[in-house]
Parts: sequence; structure tokens; C-alpha cells
Amino acid sequence: MRTLLITGPGGSGRSTLAAATAQAAAGNRTRTLLLGADRGDTLGAALGVVTGAAPVRITEHLTAWRPDATESFRADLTAFQERASSALQLLGAARLDAEELTPLPGAEELTLLRALRDAALSEAYDLLVVDLPPTPQALALLALPEELRRYLRRLLPAERQAARALRPVLGRLAGVPMPSEWLYDTAGRWDVELAAVEAVLADRNTAVRLVAEPGPAGADAVREAGLALALRGLRPDLLVANRVLPESVEDTWLAGLGVQQRKTLDEWRETHDVRHVPHLGHDPRGTDDLAALAVPGVNAAGSTVEWPVVDRLTEDGGDRVLVWHIPLPGAIRDELDLVRRGDELVVTVGRFRRIVPLPSALRRCTVAGAALREGELRIRFAPDPDLWPQGK
Repeated sequence: MRTLLITGPGGSGRSTLAAATAQAAAGNRTRTLLLGADRGDTLGAALGVVTGAAPVRITEHLTAWRPDATESFRADLTAFQERASSALQLLGAARLDAEELTPLPGAEELTLLRALRDAALSEAYDLLVVDLPPTPQALALLALPEELRRYLRRLLPAERQAARALRPVLGRLAGVPMPSEWLYDTAGRWDVELAAVEAVLADRNTAVRLVAEPGPAGADAVREAGLALALRGLRPDLLVANRVLPESVEDTWLAGLGVQQRKTLDEWRETHDVRHVPHLGHDPRGTDDLAALAVPGVNAAGSTVEWPVVDRLTEDGGDRVLVWHIPLPGAIRDELDLVRRGDELVVTVGRFRRIVPLPSALRRCTVAGAALREGELRIRFAPDPDLWPQGK
């Protein structure tokens, strides 16, 4: 199964190009599922059909699906109330009926992640095309599985679950109620589900594709998105320049806009694999318009990269150090911040942050310095003599 995640700035035409990409793949007899995250039926509008909470068969090889966050949230909360019925009774809490439940913030993101996991594990399709939300929301969505798993590990460590037989005794001795078994079971179930999503994102057959309209605003959005994706260990397989004007136009105003587009395209080509999609002169609607866009195909190889890379013990100015390479193309030194917290490293680039555990070798080292060179953050770790094995 190949998975293609498509995102871009709001209004860049990412949903239309996602629909066109899925249609083109299906036209080549590739069993394709088009997964949408938008509340409105933007994918259906582009395809000229109506999509809904259940998968809709568009053609023999194309299926579209827009998961319903409301139904998913109701089912999850109803099941939670069943598992926590004893605790709710002790608290005198009134149970909520499914009919009165409305999704809380974050429910749509979790519903999409679950749908992404289920679709990627399905054997009914060869290609999954995901129309992600606009870039800022998409970046937060891609970071969610790793961050939630970290929270779960900190709040409910797995090693504490091993003492489940001692919890009643410990509760009496401490005078504080201990977490119930169902809470650990729920946390374990969530950890498994989130790990499955992480596996899909890290798979070599998963690619991220950026869509943007060439221009100053699009250039800023692409730089920010590329940097944030690199921080997650991802990079786009292609940058699709949408609504590109012809080089020769008679209208003076359009000619000026075309010059601006070509300038941005020249800058993008220096750092990205860029493909053009022409401006049709109107908003694409229906299968004929989608075919006219002539979108690029889907490569078998994905876009994940090894992140980070640890060099072997080397000499640096006479000192023996380990070097940790973190690819951050386009990063600016003034936007970087690096903090070590116990066995974790907190990397901040502008408004994006990632907390990663240190490999076992680096946990026995101290940070000896860092530098930003050639699009990489290179962190030097010196072995701690008190913790590092001594040679004979």
C-alpha cells in the first residue's frame, strides 16, 4: 500500500489536486481510496459527486471517504462511559446519551488519524490519497501521534501497570486511590492505535506532497512547511506549483503576475522537485477538468528520512565526540533553540517544537556544542567519564 499525504496553504487548491491525483491513479487501474478531512464536501465538489461518512464508489477503481467525526466521537464516549460505569456511579455523575453528544476540539483530528490507520491497513486498495487540512493544521496533525504517546508514557508509565495486583494495598498505605485497571487498559489501547498511525507515517511507501501557488505568500508557506516536516523526519516528494499562468499572456496585469510566479518557481527549483499544474481559467469541477490538470503521478518510494543520524565516536579538536545530525533545510540560526531535559532533547525551530528521546549512547554524554551547517543542525556530545565505559 502506498500512501500520499497532500497538504498546502489554505486556498492553494490542495483538495482539487488530491482529487485529480486519485482520479489519475484510478484511471491507471490502481485501486485508490481518496480520504478527506474537510467538513465541507470539497472533494465531492471537485469530483462532481456527493461523498459522506461511508466510503462512496466513484468509479471501478476509485473510492472516496469523508469520515464522520460526530459518529466516531459518540461511539468512543459511549464506550468510555460503559468501561467507567463504576467510577461514574461513585461520583454520582449522570451519563450522557449519544444523541446529546457533540464532538470536542480534537475529535476531527483523531477521527482522521484512525481512518488513516484503518485505510492503510486495508488490503482492498493499492493507493491511499489523503487530503490533509491546510498546512498549519496538517503539521499539528502529523505531530499528534508522537506527542500523545509521550504524554501517555509520562502520565501512565507501563512499569506501574506491572504492579496492578499491589494497587489496592498501595492505595491503602498511601491513602490515595490508585488508577483503576481500566485506565491502564484504555491507555494501552490508545498507545497501540497511535503507534500504528506512527508506523504509517514512517513507512517508506508514505509520501508527503506540498501544493502551493507560486508567489510571495506561497514561498513563505513552503519554507515553513518544509522546515516543520523536516523536524518530524519527513520531506515532500514533490512541490506542486498550482495555477501556473502561461508564459505569454496579452493582459498587462496577468503578465506581471506571471513574472512573479516564474521568479518564485526559479527559487523553488533550487531546493525542491517542482511540477507545474496549469491555471484553467476557472475553478476545476468534474472529471474532465481534473483530467485537464495533468497532475504528477505517485512514486513508489516515500519521503521519510532517517532522523536524526548519529555519527560514530570521532575526533573534534582533540576531543572524542559523538555528532548528532538533524536535517533542517531552510532553518535560520536565530530561530533555533536547543535544550536537553534529562534523557530527552527539545528542538525548537521558530514556532515548531519536537521532543525526542536520546539514544542510549548519548544518554551517557554531555552536550559539547551545536552548529547549523549546510541545512543540518549538528550537535556534539562528549562522553561523560563517570558513565562511559573505560577502555583497558
